[in-house]
Amino acid sequence: MNTIIKYISDYYNRTFHPVYFCLILLLVGSLIYLNYWHGLELNYILSGDTWIKRFTGYYLLYCTPLAIGFVLQLFFYKDCSYFKNRWFWVILFISPAIFSLRVNFDLHEYYITQLWSGDEQVFWTRCLNWIVRVLVLVVLIFFIWFIKDKKNQPFYGIKALGRARPYWLMLCLMAPMIVLASTQPDFLAMYPKAQFINGLHFSQEIWRWVVYEICYGFDFVSIEFFFRGFLILALLNICGKQCIVPVACFYCTIHFGKPLGEAISSFWGGLLLGIVSFNTRSIWGGLMVHLGIAWMMEVGGWLGALLKK
Repeated sequence: MNTIIKYISDYYNRTFHPVYFCLILLLVGSLIYLNYWHGLELNYILSGDTWIKRFTGYYLLYCTPLAIGFVLQLFFYKDCSYFKNRWFWVILFISPAIFSLRVNFDLHEYYITQLWSGDEQVFWTRCLNWIVRVLVLVVLIFFIWFIKDKKNQPFYGIKALGRARPYWLMLCLMAPMIVLASTQPDFLAMYPKAQFINGLHFSQEIWRWVVYEICYGFDFVSIEFFFRGFLILALLNICGKQCIVPVACFYCTIHFGKPLGEAISSFWGGLLLGIVSFNTRSIWGGLMVHLGIAWMMEVGGWLGALLKK
């Protein structure tokens, strides 16, 4: 844990700017307000009646905080020479497009409809969506890595993790907050994700629950790989630590639609995991924490529902 504290301390001493950070909090807070009090995602993105409208809506939702997070740095940091770097602009504009494609990707659903029908189709669509989206991200990002960073670093974030103990401690610290969250109505309305299986009309074998939770875990593989692998490590040699805050802003927006508390905490979690990834050059610690929290939230949802009864 001392190692992670050292990473945070070093970031604070070398990169933190209080006025810039206050403006970032205002930006993130404004987006959260627009989403949870005025239905930003629900009314203006998900209501799109075509694929291209939904893609464009998500692209703007993701690109706006990422771009503003970097532009604000021009007013508070002396060295912003990365604005002259061609790869900075490529990543700035292409990364929201990649993630928006991930969210909206549905080409595989045609083949699912050919293999299953009814509730079986519902079940396998939900399960396979997680896996397909990992593949979409990995393939697209591989091409960027191959062109840009093949000679500079291993494929984004796959470097072996050193000590795992700090990440176990982080999970232990998160456990009480998840227990508290599992008493809240908005949390129980969202978790456990696997509860939808109860409403499907087929035999409720235990393997279905196991398969779903494993596939659900793949969602966090793609998220961790994208934000802490690709975005942080592709920008590492271009922007230095100044890439961490804008990426955390982007990361916060992908949690819109989840409980309010989760959306708020995602910014701080993204900040912490970004600092860790920047220093370790590895996604495995962040993935361990992210997966651990996700599955603890599933368990918390089940326990909360049982206690509510």
